[in-house]
Amino acid sequence: MAGHVPVLLDEVIRALDPRPGQTCADCTAGLGGHSAAIAPRLAPEGRLILNDLDERNLTEAAARVGEAAGGAVEVETVCGNFAELPRRIAAMGARVDMVLADLGFASVHVDEAARGFSFSRDGPLDMRYGGSGMTAAEVLNALAEDELAEIIRDLGEERHWRRVASAIVRRRAERPFETTSELADVCRSAIPRGADGIDPATRTFQALRIHVNDELGSLDALLAAVERGARAAGGGQSVDESWLAPGARVGIISFHSLEDRLVKRAFRRLDELGLGEGGSRPISAGAAEVSSNPRARSAKLRVVRIGGCAV
Repeated sequence: MAGHVPVLLDEVIRALDPRPGQTCADCTAGLGGHSAAIAPRLAPEGRLILNDLDERNLTEAAARVGEAAGGAVEVETVCGNFAELPRRIAAMGARVDMVLADLGFASVHVDEAARGFSFSRDGPLDMRYGGSGMTAAEVLNALAEDELAEIIRDLGEERHWRRVASAIVRRRAERPFETTSELADVCRSAIPRGADGIDPATRTFQALRIHVNDELGSLDALLAAVERGARAAGGGQSVDESWLAPGARVGIISFHSLEDRLVKRAFRRLDELGLGEGGSRPISAGAAEVSSNPRARSAKLRVVRIGGCAV
C-alpha cells in the first residue's frame, strides 16, 4: 500500500465526526486509507462496513482497517457496486451514522499497467473496476463514431471530441484496439498538446473509464438512495429504505465537475425538502496537501447531515 494517500483526510474526519459505538459505511473502500483513520474513533463497539467493486482492493482494505481498529470495531466487507450498498445495508437491518464515498479511483489502478487505466504505462485496454461488462477496447471497437464522440464530449469534456472520435474510427479500420498505448498515441496525434501541460489522452481516458464503469449512473443511484434513506429516517418512507440513522452525515468526494454537479444538486434538494442540511459549499484541499499530493488539487468534499441539523 506504499504511496496510497487518502485525500482530504483531516477534512473527512472533522466533517463526518465519527464517535464511539457508531456505524460507518465506506462506499469506496479502495485501499482503506480513510477507513483506517475512522476505525479507531468508532471504538469501542463501533461498526465499519467496507464496500468496493474491486475484490482484491477490498481484501487489502479490510486487513488495513482491521489492524487500525485493533479488534475493538466490527469490520464487514461488501463486494459490489456502491449503488447497491444502501439496499444491502437495509437488508442487514443496519442504520449507518456516516457514509463516505471517495469517487476517485485507487492509485493501484493507474500504477498497475495490467488494469488498463494508464495512458503512461502500456497494458491491455480494460478499465473495468470489477472485471465484468465490456472492456474499454470492446467499446472502442464496437461503437459507432457518433456514439464515441458523444461519450468523449459528455464524459471527458474534451473540446476536440469530433477529431478524437474520427481518429479512433480511422485507426480501428486498420486493426482493432488492444492496448492503452495504442489509444494514447491516437489521442496525441489528433490533439495538439496545450499550454496547460495536460496529456492529450487525459480526457478521452477519463470518458472511457466513466462509461465502462457507469460511474455517473452509480452515483445517481447512490444519491437517490440517500434521499430515500433520509425520508425513512424521518418516518416518511418504507422500512425497506431505512439505512440512514437520524443525524447521519453523508460525505462525497468528487474529482471533476460532472460528479460534483450531481452531488451539489442532490444535496441542495435534500435541503429544500427539509431532509438535510449542508453541502452547499465544497471543501477543498489546502496548499500543503496539494503540494504533497497533487491528486488532491481537484478533490471536492461535500457533506450533508440528515435531518436538517447543521453540519
